[in-house]
Amino acid sequence: MEAITEAVNNIDISDSYKKNRIQVSNTKKPLFFYVNLAKRYMQQHNDVELSALGMAIATVVTVAEILKNNGLAVEKKITTSTVEIKDDSRIRPVQKAKIEILLGKTANFDELMAAAAATAAAEDGENGDVEEDTA
Repeated sequence: MEAITEAVNNIDISDSYKKNRIQVSNTKKPLFFYVNLAKRYMQQHNDVELSALGMAIATVVTVAEILKNNGLAVEKKITTSTVEIKDDSRIRPVQKAKIEILLGKTANFDELMAAAAATAAAEDGENGDVEEDTA
């Protein structure tokens, strides 16, 4: 009984709700929504955890690869598991695959983000000069 009490007292409650976790769906948002959100999370928290179930796993892996190939992130940890999902239409719970990918900032993350922001600002400036008043 003491072992159970000690284990309960040592539970890290902050693990159940992480401020830097993105739970990815492959139907709700476009791919680059998650890429841009992950960039913002890395700016704020220095790392981001991408999490997905089932068919959304491919989306998480793609987001992680885009960030890695652009030199913005490095893999810190990858965890795979299965979870039981209760479904009202079925009697038995369904097993779903789950993946969690922890990505951290690269050493030159801030430089790359600043360069991208400068490029976007320059493009906005060019497009602003082209607009004419047609009224």
